[in-house]
Amino acid sequence: ISMEQRLTKAQLERIVAEVQKLSDRRESELNATEVREILQELNLPPELLDEAMVQLSRSDALVAQQRRNRWLIGGAAGVGALVLSGILFFTQYRQDTLSRVTAGRDRLTLAQDRGDNLSSVSRQAGEQVFYRITLADAPVGEKLSLSCKWIDPNGQIVHENQYQTKEITKSNWDTFCRHTIGAGDAIGQWRVESFLGDRRLSDATFDVK
Repeated sequence: ISMEQRLTKAQLERIVAEVQKLSDRRESELNATEVREILQELNLPPELLDEAMVQLSRSDALVAQQRRNRWLIGGAAGVGALVLSGILFFTQYRQDTLSRVTAGRDRLTLAQDRGDNLSSVSRQAGEQVFYRITLADAPVGEKLSLSCKWIDPNGQIVHENQYQTKEITKSNWDTFCRHTIGAGDAIGQWRVESFLGDRRLSDATFDVK
């Protein structure tokens, strides 16, 4: 600072404080000659001073490295926690989305849908029965994994459909599963059930004659 440069009172106080700190540090530091004299007074070999300084430097470096490692580990743990939180959030969001899906309407038809709802079918005709479902609150932009179970009058699962919908473009989404009833199938009341994952969405019954 040039002597012609004028200082404010605040600047002067800061300069005085900084000079005081430098002075205190200088007073607290010892040169090598002073350290050797102290070692001699303590009956310690002064020739070990250089080796002690090396060990001290290594110890300080180790402490600094451990501090950096703790920081890195803490940072990695923080990132891991954020990733885990994101996964849990997405999983919960996905579960909430799927839990809102319901079967708004369901019908049984033959291959040619006339808008009716079958109550019976002849096994002699070898007809393919369609179970048509309209999903409500379907997640737009996603695909859903659905399944159907076709159960005969004896409670046996005769056929099971496993399929994935196309990408859903509207919240009310039409889908279907199907099964062919043949001459060898049991006569009586059949049941078909639809599932989203493990959750049953709907069921319907029909007679096979």
